[in-house]
Amino acid sequence: MSPPRSRTRSTPARSAQVRPGAPTDGLRGLLEPVVTGAGFELDALDVRSSGRRYTVRMVVDSDAGPDLDDIARLSRAASDALDRNEHLVGGSYTLEVTSPGVDRQLTAPRHWRRARLRLVTVRPQPGSALAGSALADSALADSALGDSGLGDSVFAGRVGTAGEEAVTLLVDGRLREVRYADVAHAAVEVEFTPPPEREIAMLAPGAAEEDAVQDRRARPGAAQDPAEDSAEDSVEDSQ
Repeated sequence: MSPPRSRTRSTPARSAQVRPGAPTDGLRGLLEPVVTGAGFELDALDVRSSGRRYTVRMVVDSDAGPDLDDIARLSRAASDALDRNEHLVGGSYTLEVTSPGVDRQLTAPRHWRRARLRLVTVRPQPGSALAGSALADSALADSALGDSGLGDSVFAGRVGTAGEEAVTLLVDGRLREVRYADVAHAAVEVEFTPPPEREIAMLAPGAAEEDAVQDRRARPGAAQDPAEDSAEDSVEDSQ
């Protein structure tokens, strides 16, 4: 499973400069409807200054994830909205529109849903039930995670079903329910090899079989499963 890639588009500096100390609340109130109207979510909004130049950075996301064309359209729409509302800006600024990268922290239920089947590292809230559970004492202290700077209690798990209050994680071969309120920090780990089929089967029964069918169909000259042939013949006969 390949790691998520961040897609970024920057517009040239415009003839307005973000006022020093300009609140992001006003900008969010302007830009969020632009993003949601296009079918995406404004995941983060940041305004930073470097000398006299300012950068307005928007992070947008959706369940399917924005592609480069989506990023370009959102960048144009956001620039037009800023130009029409010069009371929020006032000189030279650069607008950056980007999708979340692999370093994005998992801070909301939607982040966990979009990380389904990915490997994540989790650091429990100090004093929480999670910090004192067997999860925090799992055998990850001997791995590279022990040197990650996140603390001795950091553990890794693969993400399953994510609800509004908690998420199911596969940790050391066992399914555990983890409450978001007990998590101090969580982020996706980059994997350079496909996840083990056994883990996928535990978290998403049927997903491994579906992937195998798609692989067979994509392989040139590969023989189809007789059941697949029968299903296709039935569709043709009905027509």
